[in-house]
Amino acid sequence: MHGACDVYHACCREGCSDLRREAFVRKEIADIELELMLIGRYKELATAGGPAELRLERSSYILLRRLEAEGPMSIGQLAQAFSLDTSTVNRQTAVLLRGGLAERIPDPEGGMARKLRITEEGLRRVAAERDYRLDGLATVLQDWSPQELTSFAEGLAHFNASIER
Repeated sequence: MHGACDVYHACCREGCSDLRREAFVRKEIADIELELMLIGRYKELATAGGPAELRLERSSYILLRRLEAEGPMSIGQLAQAFSLDTSTVNRQTAVLLRGGLAERIPDPEGGMARKLRITEEGLRRVAAERDYRLDGLATVLQDWSPQELTSFAEGLAHFNASIER
């Protein structure tokens, strides 16, 4: 993709038409869309298998990772963090509560809304899932150089920050 970026920047320096620049950007965005679709597929292949009783559903893993990182959060805070409707988050957190992966607690700051906190079992399961996913990614990325890994991680971080804006 760096070659394509060089062509784009050369086009900008040479005063290419807006139409040509727009066509280039649309092609690059279409290429990115395709690659993102494939990432989802390959990620599933890389992390497929494992004991079913130990695996977490994607939504459970994402919610637990946020609770692990941020500490107790209300349904509203989780909904806002993921740009989801509160009813969706309510259904997803019900799975965590039933599985003993999270628990409801009074707001530590004295607010009215109860908060969700990850349990010891939730911490254990999220750590096991993270290890499993890391092993799958390590297999896929085993022949990448440290520079390629760094560049990819930085690009993904920038992409995710753009999503959260």
